Amino acid sequence: MSENLDRLAAEGVAVWLDDLSRERLASGRLTDLVEEQRVVGITSNPTIFTKAIRSGALYDEQVKGLARRGVRVEEAVRLLTAFDVRWACDVLRPVYEASDGVDGRVSLEVDPRVAHDTAATVAEARALWWLVDRPNMFVKIPATQKGLEAISTALGEGISINVTLIFSLDRYDQVLRAFLDGMGRAHAAGHDLTSIASVASFFVSRVDTEVDSRLDKIGTPEARDLRGRAAIANARLAYRHFEQACAGDRWRALAAAGMRPQRPLWASTGVKDPAYRDTRYVDELVAPGVVNTMPEQTLRAVADHGRIQGDTIHGAYGDAQQVLDDLEAVGVSYEDVVRVLEDRGIRTFTASGNELFEQLDGELHAKRAAA
Repeated sequence: MSENLDRLAAEGVAVWLDDLSRERLASGRLTDLVEEQRVVGITSNPTIFTKAIRSGALYDEQVKGLARRGVRVEEAVRLLTAFDVRWACDVLRPVYEASDGVDGRVSLEVDPRVAHDTAATVAEARALWWLVDRPNMFVKIPATQKGLEAISTALGEGISINVTLIFSLDRYDQVLRAFLDGMGRAHAAGHDLTSIASVASFFVSRVDTEVDSRLDKIGTPEARDLRGRAAIANARLAYRHFEQACAGDRWRALAAAGMRPQRPLWASTGVKDPAYRDTRYVDELVAPGVVNTMPEQTLRAVADHGRIQGDTIHGAYGDAQQVLDDLEAVGVSYEDVVRVLEDRGIRTFTASGNELFEQLDGELHAKRAAA
C-alpha cells in the first residue's frame, strides 16, 4: 500500500479510478487496485467503453449473442456496459458495506444523445438503475440545463446520481439546488434518505487547458504568470460553495432526516501539459469529504511521488478568488471560458457516445454476417 495514498485517504479524499473494462475485471486488476492502492470507487464514460470494446476480445461472445438475437445497438450498448458495471459493483461491494454505503460506487452514464431532453434522461436513468440492479451504482447525468430537472427527478425516486460535466461555479450552485430539490422530493415520498447517494463531478484539467491557451495568446508577463493557476483556483472555490450549501437551513434539515452530503468529485485530473507536475490536480485539491477520480497513470504517479501535505483547500479561498480576478484583469473572461468548456464538453460527450454506438453497430453487423 502506498504511503501517499494512505495519507490521501487519511485526509478524507476518496480515491476513485477513472477507467473500467472487462479485461480489468477478468484479470483481477481492479481487485488488486482496491486491495493495494486504496481505490474505493470507479467511474466510466462512453469513450472508456468504446476503447474497451474495440480492444477487448472478452466482449466477443456477448456481442455474438446479441447479434444472433437481433438486438438493436442502443439496447446492446446498455447490456454490454451494464454487465461490466454490475461486475465492478460486485467487486466493490465489500468497500460499499465497510463504508456504510459512502464508497464502493461505480458510475454508468446515460445515453449522451439525450443530454438536452429531460424526460428521455429520466427514462434512461430508470432503465439503467433497474438493469444494473446494484445499490452501489451511480447513474451519471450531465449538468445541462435540461439535465438539472432530470437529476432532481431521479434522486426523488431513490436513484443515486453522479452529476457530471460541471465547469462553472454558477452551474455548480444549480447542481447543489437540484440535489436538495431531489432529496426533498425523496423525503416527501417516504424514501430512506440514507440509501440515496450523489456526487458532483467538477472538471479540473480542462479549465487550465482552455485558460492557458488564451493566456499564451495574450503573451504579456502578467498573463504568463497566471498559467496553470485557473483550474485549481476554480475547484477550490467550488469547495467553498459546497461548504456554504452544507451550512444552509434546508441542507441541515434534510441531513437531520438522513440525507448524505453530495460530495464534490474532482474529475479530469490527469495532467495535460507536460510542463506541470503530473500529480498537481491531486496534491493541490485535498480536503475532507471529496472524491478524486484518476486515470491509472495518475494514480500510479501519486502513489510513487505525490506530495500529500494535508488540506490544501481551506485557507486558500482568498488566493483562489484573486486568481480569477487577475484573469479578468488580463483579458480572460471566466464566464466565456466556462461557457466554451460546457458547450465543448457536451459536444465531446455526445460525439463519444456516437462513436460507441457506431463501433458496436459495426460489430453487430459483422457478427450477423459471419453467423
